[in-house]
Amino acid sequence: MKVARVTNITETIKKLKEYGLWIYGLDMEGSTKIYDTKFDGAIGIVVGNEGSGISRLVKENCDFMVNIPMTGNINSLNASVSTAICIYEIIRQKNMR
Repeated sequence: MKVARVTNITETIKKLKEYGLWIYGLDMEGSTKIYDTKFDGAIGIVVGNEGSGISRLVKENCDFMVNIPMTGNINSLNASVSTAICIYEIIRQKNMR
């Protein structure tokens, strides 16, 4: 699994799309639950910072915005936990095929 840290995320997203990646953003207000999302093909995941999340411009450049459903009094998870849950779901789906 390749992990990258870049200085201009919007330009990087555009470049990754040129190479055929589908870009998924993790956001509490994402339109689809992570477990209802079909992760297929080459995938890039965008995770925002724990304070302000993903910027508007970055959200607009993602192909999909997904959320992790939560119950109880928890309204957000830290970035590393959210990333781990997302990666686990992607791997789980790919192993089922």
